[in-house]
Formats: sequence, C-alpha cells, structure tokens
Amino acid sequence: MKLSRFSTYLIALATASLLAACGSSTKKDDQSSDEFKQAEESLKDQIKDVVYNIPSPSEIPYLLQATGAEFNQSLLNDRKKVDQYLSRSEKAALNLGVYAADIGYLSSYEKTQEAIDYLNSAKKLADNLNISSFDPEVLKRFESNISNRDSLSNLLDGAIKKTDKYLKDDQRNKLAALLVTGSFVEGLSISTGLIKTYPKNLLKETDRNAVLTPLIQVILNQEKSVDELSNMLSTVDQAEPISTIQTDLTALKASYRALNIQEQIKNNRSDLVLSDKNLVEITKIIDKMRKEIVE
Repeated sequence: MKLSRFSTYLIALATASLLAACGSSTKKDDQSSDEFKQAEESLKDQIKDVVYNIPSPSEIPYLLQATGAEFNQSLLNDRKKVDQYLSRSEKAALNLGVYAADIGYLSSYEKTQEAIDYLNSAKKLADNLNISSFDPEVLKRFESNISNRDSLSNLLDGAIKKTDKYLKDDQRNKLAALLVTGSFVEGLSISTGLIKTYPKNLLKETDRNAVLTPLIQVILNQEKSVDELSNMLSTVDQAEPISTIQTDLTALKASYRALNIQEQIKNNRSDLVLSDKNLVEITKIIDKMRKEIVE
C-alpha cells in the first residue's frame, strides 16, 4: 500500500514519540537513541519538503497584482505594531511571516519606500529571534533594487528561505513553521480582503463576479497549500498557538471541500464556485486566524 506524505509524517512522529519514551543506560537504549536521532532528522527533511510547497511571501501578492486588482493599504498589518510582538518568540515568528507577505504585496505594486519601512520592522523581529537574514546588507540591496520588482521579490524570498533554514538548523522547527504560517495567512487575508472590500453597488452581480474571478481563483488555488500547511504544523509541538491554528485550518479545509472545486471544474460548472458568495466562510475563518496572529 502506497502511503501518503501525511501518513509518513504520522509514522515518523509516532516512531519519534515511542523512542523518546524509552530511557535507560543499556545498549538497547543507545540504539533507541540513535534511531530517535535518525527519525528526528527524517522529520526535519519532511518539514522542509512541505515548506517549499507552500507559496513564498511574494507569490500570492504577485498573483494579486497580475490580476489587475488595485492596491489597498488598509489590508496590511500596521508596521508600528512590531513592538508588541517582541515579548513572545511565537508572536515574533508569526508576524515576521505576516510582514514578509506585506513586503511582498508592497513590492508587487512598486510601493518601494513603504516596503523598505516594513523591511526595517521585519528586521526588528528577526533580531529578536536572533536571525541574521535581515541584516544591513540585505537592506542595502533592497534599497538599491527598488526599481526592479522581480529583484525585490527574489531578495525577500531568499531572506525568508535563509531564515527558515536557520530556524531548522537551530532545532527551532516550531518557530520556522509559525513564520511560514504567518506569511501564508497574511497572503490569503489580503486576497479575501480585496474581494470583501470591492464595491457592491457599482456593477450587476454577474458583471461583478466576472471582474472578481481572477482574485477568486487565486484563493481557490490555495486549497492544496492549506493541506500542506496543516500537515507541516502536525509535525511540531502542539502547544499554543499551534493547536488553535490547527483547529482553524481544519475548519478552513472543510470550507474548501464543501465547494467541491475540482468536481465542479471537471463538470464544466466552475461558474458555481467562481462567486464571492462562496468565499464567505473561507473569508470568515481567515479573518479570525489573522486577527489572532496580529493582535
């Protein structure tokens, strides 16, 4: 029987837990210790695989910009709130991810000075986590490439990947997972926010849906990424805030499943899902997750 990647995670976790429960100074225990280390390393590799299947901080914002959607400053997390995240490493990691997505959004719309301001706030959180990915050299390169949107995206994504690798190497997988979570939730929050704030009285419903279709597709296309994110979080310590995030992701997955997107497309009935009315529940869950992260 071929195992799914998620099943593999569960087996690795169960193996690690079982081995961790063993404890004495016998040769058998030494062997168990070696097996535990192997299982732990395998688990790290699997987490890495999942992380790189989730959109980068600049990917969703770039997709939004490509749809022709207008920029909306109000959808960003206020960079001046950074100081309230410094007292807890979990909050710092989550909101470093949030600010990374915000920087991606700003960069996609060539809001370069604002992007630099946000990068400075992100650096404050990175310093708090003892991460060097947002060092002065990165800031200089960012400023020198302000006229090149693609270069800015590459710089941002590179800094985040370097940060993620550092956190894993330092055996802080939970913080790495939270960073990715914050970035992904913010990307979806901006996406759903653009649809939610689009004027409802300018066009007829059918015309309005036609205008919003590209934005709706960006959101619908993230269904697999929601699964990947949940799978990744299942591999780390389930203490707060992970447990609450997982509960919300379970609800989010159910909302995606209820739309039956692939089946509708298969039956040439994509018109049944390409409506902002179908995103009400998804938007509600994302709003809740985002509020818990940034407040």
